[in-house]
Amino acid sequence: MATDYDAPRKNDDEPEADSIEELTARQKDQSSEAIEEDENEVAEGFELPGADLSREELSVHVVPQLEDEFTCSECFLVHHRSSLAYVDDKTGLPVCTDCAG
Repeated sequence: MATDYDAPRKNDDEPEADSIEELTARQKDQSSEAIEEDENEVAEGFELPGADLSREELSVHVVPQLEDEFTCSECFLVHHRSSLAYVDDKTGLPVCTDCAG
């Protein structure tokens, strides 16, 4: 049996081609159903920059720097001595391996 590969194929499994208007209407309907959130409820969880926090209290337990720790002179983070890369010759301040890398 010879097969004409240039002939258009007919496949019963494919859905009928819809018009552009029908496809866009379906897409709008599906996208509007997916997002059904109350904007006020979502906005309550966010704080705007510059908000008045003068009445808020913050309680943090501060631990003093230990003997085997140092403060990096570049990133100003406290690191363990094992992450000391070098001590700057000019300033005499320590630099961590992350900043030296």
